[in-house]
Amino acid sequence: MAARLFQSILLEVKDKVDFILGVVDNTGVITACTELKFIGESIEAAAEFFKTGLEELQTGGYTFHLVGGFEGGGENAVFAGSVSEQASLVCGLTAVAIKNSKTQYDEKHDKVAFVKKIILDNILPGDIYIKSREMHFVSECKRAVYSVRLEDRQDAAVTETLAQLFPDRQKDFVVAISESEIALVKELKSGDSREVVRVAEQIDRAMDEEVGAPHVIGVGSVVNQLKDVARSFKEAQIAVDVGHVFSEEKTIMNFENLGIGRLIYQLPTTLCEMFLSEVFKKGSIESLDEETLFTIHKFFENNLNVSETSRKLFVHRNTLVYRLDKIKKLTGLDLREFDNAIVLKVALMVKQYLKSREIMM
Repeated sequence: MAARLFQSILLEVKDKVDFILGVVDNTGVITACTELKFIGESIEAAAEFFKTGLEELQTGGYTFHLVGGFEGGGENAVFAGSVSEQASLVCGLTAVAIKNSKTQYDEKHDKVAFVKKIILDNILPGDIYIKSREMHFVSECKRAVYSVRLEDRQDAAVTETLAQLFPDRQKDFVVAISESEIALVKELKSGDSREVVRVAEQIDRAMDEEVGAPHVIGVGSVVNQLKDVARSFKEAQIAVDVGHVFSEEKTIMNFENLGIGRLIYQLPTTLCEMFLSEVFKKGSIESLDEETLFTIHKFFENNLNVSETSRKLFVHRNTLVYRLDKIKKLTGLDLREFDNAIVLKVALMVKQYLKSREIMM
C-alpha cells in the first residue's frame, strides 16, 4: 500500500521535471518511479547512501534525499536521476510530501484499527480513553453503528463504496468485520431518528445501485460516548438477526423498532416450546393452513377490524366471520378479543423463531 501511495505522488510530479524521479528502500531497491519499467531494480549508490547517515547526498549520477530522517526509521529515500540544484530541491520537496501523506495514511488506518478493537470489545475501557486522546478522537458526540450483512462474501467494492459514500475519515469509519459483514461507525449531527434512518437509506441505495449486492442493514441505537459504540454495534447485529427471522422482506432493521421480536429472539428455545404447548392443544397451530394464516395476518394488519379486513381480502364480511370462528374452534382463541389476538400473534412469532433455529441447526 505504501508503494501505491508513493507512486501516486510521483505521477503528479512527473510532468514538472525532465529527469527520472523515484523512491528506493534501504536496500537500494526501487519501489516507485516515474518510469514504471525501473520498479524492482536496484541502485547500488542508494544502498551506499543509507550507510552514510546523511539526509541528502549527490553521488554516482543520482541525488538522494531521506524520507522522514533517520529518527523516522530511515527506510525510504527519494532519488533523482540528476545531479543539480533543481534535483536537490525536487527531491527535498517530494520527500516532505511523501512523509506527510504517509503520516496521514498511517493515522487513518490506525484509527480504523482502533475503532475495530472498540466495537469488537478487544480493548479495555480505560485504554479507550487514553488512546482516543492520543489519536485526537472526539470522545463525546453522537454516533450510531450500522451493520451491513451481505448474503455472499464481500469484495473490495463494497468497502470502497461505503468509504466513498462517507468520505470524512476523521469522523466516519468503515470497518470490515468478516467476509460477509461490514460495520460503519457514523458520527451524527442531531442523532434524531430521521437522521439515523436517512443514513441507513443512503447505504441501502448504494448497495443496490452501485454494488448490486443482496444485503440487510442493522441499525444500532445512538450513543454519546466512544466506548459505547460496542453496544451500538451489538444492537445492529441483533437487528439484522431478528429481521432475518421476522421481517425477511425488509433490508433495513432498526434495533429500536424491533418490538416484541427482539424479546422472543432472546428467549431460550425450551421456554418457547413450553409456551406453545401450554397455549395450544396438541397440533392445533400446525392445523392452520396457508389461507387461514394469510387471513390472520391481514386481520392483524388492519387492527382487528372485521369490515376493513374483509374489504382488503375481497371477501364478504360473513365469510371473514366464518373464518374467524373456524380459527377459534381450532385454537380456542377468538381473534376479535384483544387478549386472545395478542396470544396468537406472539405464538405465531414464536413458531417462526423456532423454525428459523431448526434451519440454522
